[in-house]
Amino acid sequence: MPGTELFGNEERKEINDVLETGMLFRYNNEQQRNGIWKARDFEAEVRKITGAKYAHAVSNGSAAIAIALAAAGIGAGDEVICPPFTFIASVEAVLWVGAIPVFAEIDETLCLSAEGIEKAITPKTKGVCLVHMCGGMADMDSIMKVVNDYNLILVEDAGQAFSASYKGTSVGLFGATGSYSFDFFKIATAGEGGIFVTNDEEIYKLADAYSDHGHNHVGNNRGMEQHPVLGFNYRISELHAAVALAQTRKVPQIREANRRNKKMLQDILSQTEGISFAHVADPDGDSATFLNMMLPDIETAKRTVDEMNKAGVGGFNYWYTNMYHFINQWDHLKNMQTVSKLPAEAFGIPQDYKNLHLPKTQEVIGRLVSFVIRCTWTEDEMKALAEKIATCAKAAMLVTA
Repeated sequence: MPGTELFGNEERKEINDVLETGMLFRYNNEQQRNGIWKARDFEAEVRKITGAKYAHAVSNGSAAIAIALAAAGIGAGDEVICPPFTFIASVEAVLWVGAIPVFAEIDETLCLSAEGIEKAITPKTKGVCLVHMCGGMADMDSIMKVVNDYNLILVEDAGQAFSASYKGTSVGLFGATGSYSFDFFKIATAGEGGIFVTNDEEIYKLADAYSDHGHNHVGNNRGMEQHPVLGFNYRISELHAAVALAQTRKVPQIREANRRNKKMLQDILSQTEGISFAHVADPDGDSATFLNMMLPDIETAKRTVDEMNKAGVGGFNYWYTNMYHFINQWDHLKNMQTVSKLPAEAFGIPQDYKNLHLPKTQEVIGRLVSFVIRCTWTEDEMKALAEKIATCAKAAMLVTA
């Protein structure tokens, strides 16, 4: 977890700035602030790293993707193509804006494939919620062709891929809107926090208002602001923004260390027959927060995981059995176990979530084991880790030899 490895005086300084003014709320109260606007500074830092024309900080990454969907025009009854491999917040966001998730195949990028998207399109398809998983990125050339050919709205959840890019463009900026997460497990963390991004000024204005009960934020009297749209409360606090600001400034150095450490691990592990790696659509744009190792088949992957657990190898995820990142375990979604009735239930869901046929996805995720890259690893630590992983994989593969 790179961001959490580097907490220090920088974060304390930004927090103290806020505490000294007493202004924890991100809007108004100009006279008491002494020029301290941490949410604004955080947004500016994100714009600098990503190249986005507009960035708006919100309470968390889940809120950011919900805002991105709504501001892009996704709403009640719209079918939205989603990946079955994602943190479930992406799917929840589609449901909570009133739309209907339609699941499609991923490929070895760990993201939706162009072929998968095209096969899932129906006359009711309005958009695609594309999730850039595990620090990498989707194959954007092929995906943008499908999006443009079918005139779809593309919304990007780059919650796990802040600072990643594809051929020079930051993920999150290919579609109408995008989002990033700054929760505890990301390349930069504020504990909680998210960012909405777009290059469209009108969409930005909608998102800005929608995330704060419809306020247009014009003038310096909050009680007299206009409300061009209905909204809800997705605001970030100045304290969270202060931590996010300090962390975001560290992202270039974290990314550099991640890439160096990932390459070393990959170079060592690639010498073990049977170990390969997920496809990175643009290696030069990798944020390198995960090493995504592929085993020859699902059974070998399961045995490798068992061997690693016995050997005390930590810091990895086997997503095939992960409760929140893969559709196999989403029984609450399959059974629509909701607190209150959702629009999707009223409109009707075109897929049987209990009996989806996604063989490519099952095969890819079944073979995948992901390791969190630490930016503070020493070479000796990485060599020892790689040796343990290789030993466990070899033991697992001996069973089928």
